[in-house]
Amino acid sequence: EVQLVESGGGSVQAGGSLRLSCAASGFSFDGRTLAWFRQAPGDIPLGVSCIRSFDGGTLYLNSVEGRFTISKDNDKNIFYLQMNDLKPEDTGIYFCAADSGDYGSLHRGEYDTWGQGTQVTVSS
Repeated sequence: EVQLVESGGGSVQAGGSLRLSCAASGFSFDGRTLAWFRQAPGDIPLGVSCIRSFDGGTLYLNSVEGRFTISKDNDKNIFYLQMNDLKPEDTGIYFCAADSGDYGSLHRGEYDTWGQGTQVTVSS
C-alpha cells in the first residue's frame, strides 16, 4: 500500500522551531519530487517546499525562504521539513506529498500521493 505519514507537528511560540517528518511506504523516492504543503483555515493547500529526485534541487515559498529547510533520507524513505523562526502566519495543517513524475514544482495538481496532515500552530 502506498502511504505517507506525517509527524512532528505541535504548538510553539513565535521564533520557535519544529521538524516535521514524513515516512513513506509502498514506493521509492526515485523519480518523484517530494513536497510539503500548508493549509490554513478556509484556504486550499499551498506549496511550501519541494525537493527533486534527479538532482536534489529544492524550491521554497518566498515567505519561508531562509527559515525552512527540506531534506530527505532515501535509505530510510523519510523526508523532513525543518522549520525555524516560526511565525503565526506559518500556522496550518502541513501535508507531505509525492508527485507522479519528478516535476519539481509546488503545483498541487502534480501531486498524487498525500499524507493525512499534521497541525502546526504558532502563537504570537
